[in-house]
Amino acid sequence: MKITMTVNGVQHTDDVEPRTLLAFHLRDTLGLTGTNIGCDTSSCGACTIHVDGESVKSCTMLAVQADGCTVTTIEGLADGDTLHPMQRCFQQNHGLQCGYCTPGMVMAAVSLLEENPDPTEREVRLGLEGNLCRCTGYHNIVASVLACAAERDGASA
Repeated sequence: MKITMTVNGVQHTDDVEPRTLLAFHLRDTLGLTGTNIGCDTSSCGACTIHVDGESVKSCTMLAVQADGCTVTTIEGLADGDTLHPMQRCFQQNHGLQCGYCTPGMVMAAVSLLEENPDPTEREVRLGLEGNLCRCTGYHNIVASVLACAAERDGASA
């Protein structure tokens, strides 16, 4: 099937097998390897991206379902060499260790703050519960999200 989608601001038209998962299309066809595949069961969240502004686990969506959609991956968050505020907060607050879950965690966190710009620690933990990290114990991930929320709140004040 021929599909067209805008990924990180660039329109792509490709022929795909109808059974191709969006995660594999992004990685294998478009070369966007920041979208990680950690479990193939939608349990870990390493493949989290945004489709039309909504946080989606790309291993649960077929590429053909994204036809006509706007997709943002971790590669599309930064503005050139300038990191997205969430990426910067993860870096500054040591919100990563091995880094495998980080792209999906960052994408989920960005979506969380769009829905709830001033979350409590508990709300951050609940908001990220679909994303697993096998290294950090989550403390610095939560601190990173809260720091980004505080930074945004300070900017709007």
